[in-house]
Amino acid sequence: MSRLRLLFRSTTVRLSALYIVLFAICAAFLVVYVTAMSERLLAQQVREALNQETAEVRGAYDRGGMNLLLRVMERRARQPGANLYVIAGTTGEMLAGNVASVEPGVLDREGWTRMPFSYEPFTETGPPRPHMATANVFFLDNGLRVMVGRDLGEPGRFRGIVRRALMVALAIMGLGALVIWFGIGRNALKRIDRMSAASTKIMAGDLSQRLPVGVSGDEFDRLSENLNAMLERIEKLNEGLRQVSDNIAHDLKTPLTRLRNKAADALEEEAPDARRAALEGIIGESDQLIRTFNALLMISRVEAGSIAAEMSPVDLSAISADSAELYEPAAEEAGLSLVTEIEPGLMVQGNRELIGQAIFNLLDNAIKYAAESDGDKPIRLTLRRGAGGTHLSVADNGPGIPADKRSEVVKRFVRLDESRSKPGTGLGLSLVEAVMELHGGQLQLSSTNGDAAATPGLTVTLVFPVQKA
Repeated sequence: MSRLRLLFRSTTVRLSALYIVLFAICAAFLVVYVTAMSERLLAQQVREALNQETAEVRGAYDRGGMNLLLRVMERRARQPGANLYVIAGTTGEMLAGNVASVEPGVLDREGWTRMPFSYEPFTETGPPRPHMATANVFFLDNGLRVMVGRDLGEPGRFRGIVRRALMVALAIMGLGALVIWFGIGRNALKRIDRMSAASTKIMAGDLSQRLPVGVSGDEFDRLSENLNAMLERIEKLNEGLRQVSDNIAHDLKTPLTRLRNKAADALEEEAPDARRAALEGIIGESDQLIRTFNALLMISRVEAGSIAAEMSPVDLSAISADSAELYEPAAEEAGLSLVTEIEPGLMVQGNRELIGQAIFNLLDNAIKYAAESDGDKPIRLTLRRGAGGTHLSVADNGPGIPADKRSEVVKRFVRLDESRSKPGTGLGLSLVEAVMELHGGQLQLSSTNGDAAATPGLTVTLVFPVQKA
């Protein structure tokens, strides 16, 4: 009993039971409707046949009187499946016919009998059984009464056959529906149980679990595929979160350790100049930490869209030119040249400060990594109108980024320097990507000189959408 109650808690079972009940109601209605229509059709056919028979019998009397009437009725009464023929006197006594007796009162009224009546045939053998008939009665001019009727046993048998056939057919259909429901419902319940078992393991923390996917491609399979894709995405995000946590711990531990060491050295220094130098080093490390947290805060604000309301038409050409002019001395100090190719008058819808910060990050990275290569290889800042929008590119000739790492470097605190000994926070490209997502644009990374070159370099392209008029 408890298992049955548990089974009916399932939505699939409840829906299936509801469908079966509705099917049974419709089947019962169909049986009643078809039976009623069959009875109505048979009654109409019987009435039409008796009307024609009555007309022929009356016509025989009109043509030849009682002699012809008796001959016609006798001949017709002997035919297989004959109708009922009766000639009665004025008081209702039976004078002739193929019926032994009829229910009293049937011959007293001219026209169709209102209800089926009982009668006794001459030829009945065995135990008596009820016989029902319907008839049309007409009176002759000499006072005699003539009845032409039809036994209702054959229509009743036909009605019973139709009803039994429908019941058998509906029973077979119902049995088939139960078998199909049991097979499909049981299979669906098994699949739901497997999904529930996998979900339990996932809730326990095992994100490597995946929901079972069959080969039918039905709703359960599509749901499992979508949930598996979601789980895979969540697993990657958790892995990225763990990686970010490790990187944050490493990036914060190093400057905090240096801060602690410099503070300890400052306590041991007695000379004012040495103590001042130690304090200046502590301030520098503190500024670096503040810059790291400011970058994180800026990325969070951009990703949350909290400054999206500050969007306005800005001159991207002017911002690019100003950024190049600002970083040109830093490039010369690093032994590099900064070359610009800026198409004038290019406008975009955006935030001037964020776009400027993104360009600063790209130029700063280009100078830092291009300085590691030999030779006087310029850094190029290019701005032009291209396919799909406005393209701003910063290209260097440094070591570049391998193709399989380009999707990783835009994540927070991800750096190709595994030792993390070089300056930087690993937040520059993350901020640039967040800025481009806020502006509805794209961040694209590619090699400057081809992946096979000794110094492939890196070209970072910001694609801004076309400004609508």
